[in-house]
Amino acid sequence: MAFDFKKEYREFYLPPKKPGIVTVPAMNYIAVRGKGDPNQEEGEYKKSIGLLYGIAFTIKMSYKGNYKIDGYFPYVVPPLEGFWWQEGVEGIDYAHKEKFNFISLIRLPDFVRKEDFDWAVKEASEKKKTDFSKAEFLTYEEGKCVQCMHIGSYDEEPRTIKAMHEFAEEKGYRVDIGDTRRHHEIYLSDPRRCDVTRRKTVIRIPIKKI
Repeated sequence: MAFDFKKEYREFYLPPKKPGIVTVPAMNYIAVRGKGDPNQEEGEYKKSIGLLYGIAFTIKMSYKGNYKIDGYFPYVVPPLEGFWWQEGVEGIDYAHKEKFNFISLIRLPDFVRKEDFDWAVKEASEKKKTDFSKAEFLTYEEGKCVQCMHIGSYDEEPRTIKAMHEFAEEKGYRVDIGDTRRHHEIYLSDPRRCDVTRRKTVIRIPIKKI
């Protein structure tokens, strides 16, 4: 049976609908940076998703070709994730999505090394006749965070975020968003196929002790 990150690491991908504290270790990702409204049809965000999945499935299916990755095992491609921020804005201003900066992400299995990633970028570029060089191999350690499962529209996230802030303060923490720590979302539902009222998104916010 293929390894499923969501099931094996439930504390990071399937939190309850009430806020909780979690310590997130270093993980490796495929990452694509960009700017703009994520809903824009031909915008940078939509293009970043295509780059991520192109590389993710090149690595996943590598066992069928001549390139062999040491330690490879069958796995389910992890869910799409994203770090989000706006310059000069505390928190997120959902009324001005065109001002978003983002890093789109898909987690990599630990067996994927930088040289394997570089191979996948080259392989995907050649096979799909598309430039995948904007994608990067990113290692990131989030550390202490407050997280929660948000059910519903992305535009309704502020109510969940408010509850997360309040919970963190009750536990003796404060939000610690800055140049290296970002608002983080993990998308468990395909918005093209899931009713907006049942859409599941993990929201994760960095914190530190007061």
